[in-house]
Amino acid sequence: MGQRSDAKQKMVQAAKQLIRQRGYNATAFSDVLKLSGAPRGSVYFHFPGGKTELAIEAAAAHAHEQVKTIDRAAEQADSAARLVEIYVDLGRKGMVASDYTRGCGIAPLVTEGAAQDSDDVAEASRQSFAEMTDRLTYHFVAFGLERPTARTLANAVIAGVEGAMVTARAQRDPAPYDAVHIALSHYAASVSPKSSGRQGG
Repeated sequence: MGQRSDAKQKMVQAAKQLIRQRGYNATAFSDVLKLSGAPRGSVYFHFPGGKTELAIEAAAAHAHEQVKTIDRAAEQADSAARLVEIYVDLGRKGMVASDYTRGCGIAPLVTEGAAQDSDDVAEASRQSFAEMTDRLTYHFVAFGLERPTARTLANAVIAGVEGAMVTARAQRDPAPYDAVHIALSHYAASVSPKSSGRQGG
């Protein structure tokens, strides 16, 4: 059972990586198997729903990874503005380190039509982005923002990072991340209480 679970996890991680680099439509099971090293017979054993099921799990894995990144950034921050700066800069560093090949593990499911073809994919995409937005909102509230303002800022950060991901990749230049960093950290500072620091867990 342990080996089966390990093979499934490796396939999910491989699918997430490939979807981020190539998109959904250009990611084939054969590529996932090659990257993960999983046996061919494991495909429909672990994913009886086929590529759609694999993509849903990859999106969930991407969201989980981003939530952990948000939590780590919040641990290093002392204000909502600083959390914005750290999180956006982590995205910038990841993009540059990937030589501008890094994308999102969720967005291709929406932009390439998978979410339109499957209600399950549509719901997984919505839920994955919601988890990231909710986590940012939670931390912004802990830093003293009113919940509606925290939600607005969280939505702006996710939208800004997603947009920076596309434009930085197209331009092979991190400038879009820098612009998001400046604009949203300034906004976060303007709506934050004068006293900084977290207000409870």
